[in-house]
Amino acid sequence: MYGKLRQEGARVRGRESSVSGLSKGILEAEVALKWDPSPAGRPPTDLDVVAAAYRAGDPYGDPAYVVHFGSRSPDGTIHLDRDSRDGLGLGWDEVMTLELGRLDDRYARVVVGIVIQQRPARRTFADVLRPGLRVRAGHTVLAEDDFGAVPGATAATVAEFSRDASGAWGFRPGLYAFDGDPETFTRAMGRAHLS
Repeated sequence: MYGKLRQEGARVRGRESSVSGLSKGILEAEVALKWDPSPAGRPPTDLDVVAAAYRAGDPYGDPAYVVHFGSRSPDGTIHLDRDSRDGLGLGWDEVMTLELGRLDDRYARVVVGIVIQQRPARRTFADVLRPGLRVRAGHTVLAEDDFGAVPGATAATVAEFSRDASGAWGFRPGLYAFDGDPETFTRAMGRAHLS
């Protein structure tokens, strides 16, 4: 459905995790994205990592703020370390760091998504050459995926970090497809319940 989040029955390969044996949860996470450049003569393909933070009092409502290319969280705890507009180069093209251990208690949930820029033409994950995703905390890989289960989507949520009653951050993987424009995705991405 255009402009709606929907579950595709897909799962990011990963596991629910608190990562720490000391019950402190995940203190810092990294979301990395890569893809191959467009063939010669075709416009560049541009994917972006996007994160939205949600208030403890309204964890499935409107985001308190959204972090994407050219922006960072007000307190600097969520930031894009690497940004690519074309997939050129070696290794991971986009990398976002989430310093969850420093995130203010006002926030109880952070949802991360991947969005394909729709200029100059509409593109889906089927149009992206060799996309790859990795979510990790320290050296522990929490999830990996290639978006093969959501080929017709223009964006997808890929991870949810949430704070439990003790204040520890945990991770839930989930790949939820979206078909629509990037602006609508950033408003709607947190309304999907990743389970």
